[in-house]
Amino acid sequence: MLLPVFTLKLRHKISPRMVAIGRYDGTHPCLAAATQAGKVFIHNPHTRSQHFSASRVFQSPLESDISLLNINQTVSCLTAGVLNPELGYDTLLVGSQTNLLAYDIYNNSDLFYREVTGDNVHSLALCDFDGDGKTELLVGSEDFDIRIFKEDEIVAEMTETEIVTSLCPMYGSRFGYALSNGTVGVYDKTARYWRIKSKNHAMSIHAFDINSDGVCELITGWSNGKVDARSDRTGEVIFKDNFSSAIAGVVEGDYRMDGHVQLICCSVDGEIRGYLPGTAEMKGNLLDTSVEQDLIRELSQKKQNLLMELRNYEENTKAELSSPLNEADGQKGIIPANTKLQTGLSVSLGTDIQDAHAELSISTSNDTIIRAVLIFAEGIFVGESHVVHPSIHNLSSSICIPITPPKDVPVDLHLKVFVGYRSSTQFHVFELTRQLPRFTMYALTSPDTASEPASYVSFIIAERAQRMVSWLNQNFLLPEDNNIQSVPSQACFTSLRNGGRLCIKIKTSGEITVNTDDIDLAGDIIQSMASFFAIEDLQVEADFPVYFEELRKVLVKVDEYHSVHQKLSADMADNSNLIRSLLVRAEDARLMRDMKTMKNRYMELYDLNKDLLNGYKIRCNNHTELLGNLKAVNQAIQRAGRLRVGKPKNQVISACRDAIRSNNINTLFRIMRVGTAPS
Repeated sequence: MLLPVFTLKLRHKISPRMVAIGRYDGTHPCLAAATQAGKVFIHNPHTRSQHFSASRVFQSPLESDISLLNINQTVSCLTAGVLNPELGYDTLLVGSQTNLLAYDIYNNSDLFYREVTGDNVHSLALCDFDGDGKTELLVGSEDFDIRIFKEDEIVAEMTETEIVTSLCPMYGSRFGYALSNGTVGVYDKTARYWRIKSKNHAMSIHAFDINSDGVCELITGWSNGKVDARSDRTGEVIFKDNFSSAIAGVVEGDYRMDGHVQLICCSVDGEIRGYLPGTAEMKGNLLDTSVEQDLIRELSQKKQNLLMELRNYEENTKAELSSPLNEADGQKGIIPANTKLQTGLSVSLGTDIQDAHAELSISTSNDTIIRAVLIFAEGIFVGESHVVHPSIHNLSSSICIPITPPKDVPVDLHLKVFVGYRSSTQFHVFELTRQLPRFTMYALTSPDTASEPASYVSFIIAERAQRMVSWLNQNFLLPEDNNIQSVPSQACFTSLRNGGRLCIKIKTSGEITVNTDDIDLAGDIIQSMASFFAIEDLQVEADFPVYFEELRKVLVKVDEYHSVHQKLSADMADNSNLIRSLLVRAEDARLMRDMKTMKNRYMELYDLNKDLLNGYKIRCNNHTELLGNLKAVNQAIQRAGRLRVGKPKNQVISACRDAIRSNNINTLFRIMRVGTAPS
């Protein structure tokens, strides 16, 4: 459905995910891409005679239609767009680890060059998430979450299984995403439509309507050089192409200036290809052919599956007829029609905390044996699949499989169980699904006031007692013979990960206290309750003495790093002024043929340059430490927010940020504890 319309081979390497297209003079679309040498090249095939005079941009010696922009730092992000509507043309934005440059290519000037402090964000996109006609900000982070911001408020969160590396709006409330483990997929609001996982990495994703049906497909450029287009509804591949090297970026624009927008794919080796949807005459035929091919492919696959199943039954029947039934020798063919599978989930504490795990048990309803078990689950196993294949000497009608979910999220276990007899060469495959509760890794234990955590969250909810019982039974892996039937005054659990204690106290008045030293766990429990009971707003009182004390130390370090940063910046500014003075004096001495003085000045310049380089290294290390501590502070504010729901959550986050800006540490901790600042 995509027709290649042009191919370019540029003699410049392109850094992955560093490609943008813009009309930097308001008329001609130009491609900008970052190189690995701290430069950005601008490919402008429309006005080849244009030359720049300033020092930041110079003409490429390799190609006349390429200009090079000196950044002198490793480029970490690149984009283009309208920064100031009054200018009438696009601005190029270039980000490094410590700075952001807004560059006016047309006038060859910096609009601004600012030092910035980053966060743990890996991808951003704008999308009308709630369908109100206004765009919301989608944020993908390294803590596996996709967060949706409406102004300063988080309106939704989705947890994925790996770092979110790319986001792109599709249409309406639908958007595409990519993860660092090779997963790509599509969400509609908080519901995931589909996802696929590849052994290759998704380098770039983009939404583009390749069949002119008014609906964008998800275009993905992969690390192995493949480009594919997938249906937004099913994830099925409807177009693919291959490059000789990894894809660096996928963008779109009217690059030929003929009134048609092309899909433009760039490889890391500098190969550029442009594609157009098929012509109007071809579209109907292409769509009709595509539908027919899809139907034929689906029916053919069903036919193959049925033929294979029939062949297996025939082979088993032949085996039965040629070998008389002998139960003593276990010579059996087809398993009994009433064979069923039973599954169970339980908690195993083990001899020590390192052996503790959840356990999935699978058994058959008769003397058939389990030959193998395949489990597909997100975020539990490496590669999201796990195969258990007992040795021939340990075959039985039951099997137990240890499971250790790393995070507190509900997970579906998709099981395929191979069942037969010891002598069987063909096995029946049972397919079923079991869900792990959200708090699987917590074992119900007897209350012990001596080991009760000092940290707590306390709040009041107006819910019927039986609903609270339902929440406990649904979210914790309780013994099958010990499901909670009535509201307990206290339910205590032990973490299978670290042995930490969790106590949930429930009073008849509706007051609930959650005791745990893990602030993330407390937030997860409150968010789980809010979702289960449909709570829109919830204010809490909380105290985490150990965590707050660690945060206080981090804030002290932030102040220290800020002070060091300011001192180093002032020293560098002084040294820069001194360098200019020494350079002028050295050149004056040279013009006066005072070689001894000139030599002394240049020796001073050499020593001063060494001091500047050493100072820069110290400044970089200081910046890295500062960034890590600022990230910890931001995470603490988000954790304090997750202890609340709705408006109180947003108020806490906003008030905490205000307290940080005003450097009022005591107010910050009061807000985290009670949710409001002192009046």
